[in-house]
Amino acid sequence: MKKPSAKTYIRLILFVGTAISLFFVPWLLLIAWLQPLPTSLQSQLDLASDYGFDGAIAYIEQNGQTPIALTTGWHNREAKIPARPDALFKIASIAKLYDAVIVSKLVADKTLSLDKTLAEYTPEYASYIQNADQITLRHLVQHRSGIPDLMYTPNYFDNPPTTLAQGLALIQNIPPSFAPDEGYEYSNTNYWLISHLIEKVTGISKFEVIGQRLLIPFALEDTYDSIEQIDINRLMSGYYVGINEDIKTANYGSMIASIRDVGQFMRLLNSGDLFQSDEQAIYSSLYVYNHTGLLPGYQSIAHYFKDTDTVIVLFTNTTNFSGYNWNFAELMHSRLAKIYKNVSEEH
Repeated sequence: MKKPSAKTYIRLILFVGTAISLFFVPWLLLIAWLQPLPTSLQSQLDLASDYGFDGAIAYIEQNGQTPIALTTGWHNREAKIPARPDALFKIASIAKLYDAVIVSKLVADKTLSLDKTLAEYTPEYASYIQNADQITLRHLVQHRSGIPDLMYTPNYFDNPPTTLAQGLALIQNIPPSFAPDEGYEYSNTNYWLISHLIEKVTGISKFEVIGQRLLIPFALEDTYDSIEQIDINRLMSGYYVGINEDIKTANYGSMIASIRDVGQFMRLLNSGDLFQSDEQAIYSSLYVYNHTGLLPGYQSIAHYFKDTDTVIVLFTNTTNFSGYNWNFAELMHSRLAKIYKNVSEEH
């Protein structure tokens, strides 16, 4: 029998590799991506159910134009209450934008220093954090500290910590991802520490600082610190694939806001109206102007599009950390932006 040639082996490997890759292709996502772009924003948002979302809210505001708020699906699936534009939503990591603005303001008025280390600011927690004597506030804001993300520790969402000490204990024995300022890795632990620093230097809660510096001056009256502060019926229900019940009462410490408040905040942030004096220069050197948020039951995308001077915020209330829900949300957000750009150019 003739021995197979090297070329035959290569062809076999390529065939098997292609077959395997086709098996793992996210076909539903690919099909959705290839679908023709709908002609209307509402038609696109109504595809949310096809993407696996129980409900969605979109907010679109072009500078000088009346904001558009659209809804689809359910505010509460069990009670068959339709999605509502004034619903409250857990905005998760979008709140980091608010935190970074506050840091910039406190740095501008010399209450905080970007180059002061964690060991100097929080000696009581230095033993929890490797390289605490080298990690600065700047490293925390920019996710360049190397501190592991406590939210990726085992069973975090089953029994979330309620204090900074409990949170830091989860990562105490996990080695740093890299030496301070020698890499980038998004870590929620950084912003737990930032929240503590804000409260330590101001003597009041971080949310009180946000209220005094951002919410009250700019009439953002529909933003809250936690589920304890709200009418729970206004909070959009949250669902996780494989769990039948509404999980909105699970308290992971997220800020809560209406989509209108988040949209207005994004406009103020990107226009520079939130800042005074050199605050914006400090902020621009530290952090980003767009953000996303993800918690069990809640996904959010808040983005400013410079080419059209438009803010687009999308809330979707069904998650699956091991599925494609996040990819579908990003797809829907980007398609809403394209449709709006096409419509605005026609006019």
